[in-house]
Amino acid sequence: MKIGLLAGGGDLPKAVIAAAQADGHGIFIAQLDGTDLSVPGIDHKFFRLGEFGKITRAFKKADVSHVCFAGNVSRPDFKKLKPDFKTLTRLPGAIKAAKDGDDALLKYIVKAFEKEGFSILAPQDICKSLLMPSGHLGMHKMTADHKNDAEKAMQIARQIGALDIGQGAVVNLGLVLAVEAQEGTDAMLRRVARLPDSLRGHEQARSGILAKMVKPGQESRVDLPTIGVETVKLASKSGLAGIIVEAGNAFVMDRNAVIEAADQAGVFIVGLPPAENE
Repeated sequence: MKIGLLAGGGDLPKAVIAAAQADGHGIFIAQLDGTDLSVPGIDHKFFRLGEFGKITRAFKKADVSHVCFAGNVSRPDFKKLKPDFKTLTRLPGAIKAAKDGDDALLKYIVKAFEKEGFSILAPQDICKSLLMPSGHLGMHKMTADHKNDAEKAMQIARQIGALDIGQGAVVNLGLVLAVEAQEGTDAMLRRVARLPDSLRGHEQARSGILAKMVKPGQESRVDLPTIGVETVKLASKSGLAGIIVEAGNAFVMDRNAVIEAADQAGVFIVGLPPAENE
């Protein structure tokens, strides 16, 4: 199997590359402009957003059979996009899909690659070890005191996900402090940290929950929820008590460092089986 990795920003592409190499798979990296990914000894080429034709031709020339999407990619500004011819033929459909939300756009892009004859390989199929397990990470545990906030945060996260708005929500003492939209989880948590102390917890009395949920019906081969050390640090600065994700449906980047950061901050992290979250 030869994998064509469409690589965005963040640590996930590096993890995919390492796991693919360990499994003996060939790999070709289509690296999007603006990303920083240096992997010696692996064929790679830089591409702009809007160069769908060039990317697919490069994949075919490299005998790629499976395409994997990994890493953060900013939503394109269609007014400034410089599409190649093949992208131009698909642009009206992409713009129409984008109006329905990010997941709709991702589904359209995935189908475009499938129509070119590629199979889609999810990052989690290569990097199973990065998936959140069931149960707690670290020494701090969710207690009955967190139950109501946890349930409401998960409910809100699913509701905004169903509308293809975002994946995360923060709830404290029944009050919705923030929902994630285009700014992403980190920026959402920074907003929470700027709220008055009367609305949120603090280091001496942590309170409130961040929940990150897979969007109902989302294209799960692309864009699973992800948490990392920065997520924990920002949750801590926001005075939150804990972070909830779905076991098997979220990536934990650099797990040992995440556990260490959570233990030091006094923040719990828990993976709940999806069936229990319905």
